[in-house]
Amino acid sequence: MTITDYINSLSDNPYFGAGFGLFTVGAAGAVLRKGFQGAQILFRRHCMTTMEVHSRDKSYQWVLQWMTEKGARQTQHLSVETSYEQLESGHIKTKYDFIPSIGQHFFQYKNTWIRVERSREQQSTMLDMPFETVTLTALSRDKSIYFSILEEARKQALKKEEGKLVMYTAMGSEWRPFGNPRRKRELASVVLDTGVADRIMKDVQEFIGNPAWYTDRGIPYRRGYLLHGPPGCGKSSFITALASELDLSICVLNLSERSLTDDRLNHLLAVAPQQSIILLEDIDAAFVSRADSEKVATAYEGLNRVTLSGLLNCLDGVASTEARIVFMTTNHIERLDKALVRPGRVDMKEKIGHCSSDQLRRMFLRFYPEESTRAKQYVDIITKTGKPISPAQVQGLFMLFKDDPEAVLKNAHNWEEIL
Repeated sequence: MTITDYINSLSDNPYFGAGFGLFTVGAAGAVLRKGFQGAQILFRRHCMTTMEVHSRDKSYQWVLQWMTEKGARQTQHLSVETSYEQLESGHIKTKYDFIPSIGQHFFQYKNTWIRVERSREQQSTMLDMPFETVTLTALSRDKSIYFSILEEARKQALKKEEGKLVMYTAMGSEWRPFGNPRRKRELASVVLDTGVADRIMKDVQEFIGNPAWYTDRGIPYRRGYLLHGPPGCGKSSFITALASELDLSICVLNLSERSLTDDRLNHLLAVAPQQSIILLEDIDAAFVSRADSEKVATAYEGLNRVTLSGLLNCLDGVASTEARIVFMTTNHIERLDKALVRPGRVDMKEKIGHCSSDQLRRMFLRFYPEESTRAKQYVDIITKTGKPISPAQVQGLFMLFKDDPEAVLKNAHNWEEIL
């Protein structure tokens, strides 16, 4: 039998024919699948553009807010963010913002279809925020569409914060806005002793406006302030008003947080938002001086994971960041370690104490304008009691008699009993 006869006999075999047919179909399917995958890759490479924004990027919140206004209107799968807004009438308005939920969504922007894929890698925890990624894929080769989206999102976010004070709090390894932007507070609404507010304001303005002065002299471009004095005297209120006046935000950092470590503290100070004040309140409650450390009960030792040496290195160490304004407050300056309040870490110290006669007069006139005669009488009454009074206590008395200055005078001599 020749080779030709042998091949002809195989072709007549039904088992061989069925197998060859299946092989041919399978091979053809594989070729088509490879061809489709290759065409899909070429299409994505040449006809589509992709932008990825992760939750640790500063523009992430901007993109989410932009998606709330644009993308959420065109998708059926939503996540809700509930917030509250105080109206001028005093009533609270509940707001619901809808954001495309985890998964894939499609919407149209400037006649271009965009696919949004929002993914989350881990579940939310109390100590850290879940890591999320938003990937935008546009059916276009024009990359400028993403610049347009980011710029539109940035302007929208800034417009929402325009004329308001933004507070940040540490969430994991990053800063997140705390609540809604607040109404700014006038600096004149915080009545301090004569010259205190002006000295601090002048120093902060000089620091912000002269970075080259520090660079030319090889001095680290950072500034530290310590406000000390009894509670209720306006330390935190003044910082809030100062940030409002200078159009800065405030980053509130709690050193007593159990999850805060030296490394995380250093990282948070390094990535703090630009044009912001870092506020460390009640610094004496977080640490005691090394001279007094032996007096601390052993039951309280080791509660804080942030060490004093770690804080000192963050404020003025090799790895400390520049272009930074840090405000610290304390009710007991004598408890602070001397290394913490030395120049370079604390460049300016100001006492915010009990009310002076001038403070009492100015506070009275702020609540009751054009009552200069009664203001003098009020100052005389409080002065004769011989008891120190804080601005918070003065304000508390005025709040009891909002529209009756005469009643304030009648009750000023026994203010301690009333409050």
